[in-house]
Amino acid sequence: MFNLFKISVNAFRESLREPVYYLMLLAALLLIGHYPSIAIFVFFEQMKLVVDSSMATGLVFSLLVAILCASHTVSREMRNGTVLLLLSKPVQRWSFILGKIIGIVAASALFALLCNLSTIISVYIAVDQFRFDMVLYFSFIGLLFLSSAIGMVFNYWKGSSFPEVATYATLLFVGVFAVYCNLSQPVPENVIVADLVRALVMVNLAVIAMSTIAVVGAINLDVVPNLCVCTVIFFLGLVSSYLFQRQTDSELVNVIFSTLYAILPNWQFFWLADAIAVQRTIPNSYLVDAAVYVLLYVVILAMWAVALFQNKEVAGDSRN
Repeated sequence: MFNLFKISVNAFRESLREPVYYLMLLAALLLIGHYPSIAIFVFFEQMKLVVDSSMATGLVFSLLVAILCASHTVSREMRNGTVLLLLSKPVQRWSFILGKIIGIVAASALFALLCNLSTIISVYIAVDQFRFDMVLYFSFIGLLFLSSAIGMVFNYWKGSSFPEVATYATLLFVGVFAVYCNLSQPVPENVIVADLVRALVMVNLAVIAMSTIAVVGAINLDVVPNLCVCTVIFFLGLVSSYLFQRQTDSELVNVIFSTLYAILPNWQFFWLADAIAVQRTIPNSYLVDAAVYVLLYVVILAMWAVALFQNKEVAGDSRN
């Protein structure tokens, strides 16, 4: 268990130390922060545009980061022989791959969490369809650049990883700022903050499931093939209800459709932006059911990953 913990922590930190991780994080947060200004003069639809765009940005960027992190920590390590060196020590194969899954899922969930906190801040920035809160807007942008400055200072004086330190600083500043907005600012119109938080939690659950899929794919695929496969799975999951829940005259085709519908996650169940737009209450039981579903899905994928990696030939290593 100690090896599993250490591998998980190392995979998490390796993901955060990747320059692309922080670059994509900064790009996503800047986009989310700018949506209130872009949505000006969208009559009576500003809040819907801000919420939908922010949630979509967080979801897509989180999925891309999960695939890139999985390819870096699994595919590249198997290609350059790092895995072989690690397995030459008293480290079991199952603990290695499970540790990678936990670390990458944690890094992807942190990325999605920061996007979710920024979405809440963006909702408070959007006052109405004709204006937005300039003080909150420039404060948010300033905190992002302050986080980058802290990362540069620590990198210069301490030799610390710039992306890792900047990510931790962003988590601190954005988290505190989101709490400040929630406690001190008036409640935004046309949106229920509690339901928005529940919808953002659902996005985080979708990111966790997709991150696990990315790690499983990275066992046998390099970054580009893994990106293509995960993209196909994502888009098929978006339209799985339309493709695989219809009945045909062929019993065999119906069985195949039912099997594919059970295997592919239906991402529409995790997308609740429409419920936020019509101010429909999201019950806590829905979140619990989704969390149980994702947990079971992750466990099954983890078992599959262990089975695949158990007999995987790593850098000429033919041991079972």
